[in-house]
Amino acid sequence: MEKKLILASGSEIRRQLMENAGIPVRIIKPRIDEEMVKASLLAENAPPRDVADTLAEMKALKISEKNPDSLVIGCDQVLDLGGQLLSKPASVEEARQQLQQMRGERHMLLSAAVICEGGKPIWRHIGQVRLRMRAFSDDFLDGYLDRNWPEISHCVGGYQLEGEGVRLFSRVDGDYFTVLGLPLMEMLNYLTLRGDLQQ
Repeated sequence: MEKKLILASGSEIRRQLMENAGIPVRIIKPRIDEEMVKASLLAENAPPRDVADTLAEMKALKISEKNPDSLVIGCDQVLDLGGQLLSKPASVEEARQQLQQMRGERHMLLSAAVICEGGKPIWRHIGQVRLRMRAFSDDFLDGYLDRNWPEISHCVGGYQLEGEGVRLFSRVDGDYFTVLGLPLMEMLNYLTLRGDLQQ
């Protein structure tokens, strides 16, 4: 590594993805009122992809300004259900409502990543994945929530595709890493071409 990498995220799965790829990263979680920023953007009718991109950039910039000699990766993921933005469920009941809304429907996950250097963005990418939920029964949903809460409270839409949440779906079109919240392949390609990772 030419430059040290910082992941501006508290996400355990993003940290694991980087470490599994053999990339050492330092974790610094930025202090940003995400809900306030999101509400402000939605009030201006910002599309979901802009919400994800703006939040990813804000996180990276916040940490980059204090660590100018490092490359800082900021990430954010949003769920777009027909133009409606769904967030991480705050309660079991909210998770149930979200999953009932998505049942039998198609939605999109948008995972944004922004890399900052010296307090300026130098790269950005928004990965998109289209997912269709199957028409699961209320009994299955109740059991799923009993077995998986509170772990799914950290997940946009209330599911983990890497866990039992995969059983909620009939089809997934797109990159698996993007589903997990990080467009990993695109980011690694950029860092390799830049010379920060070994060719």
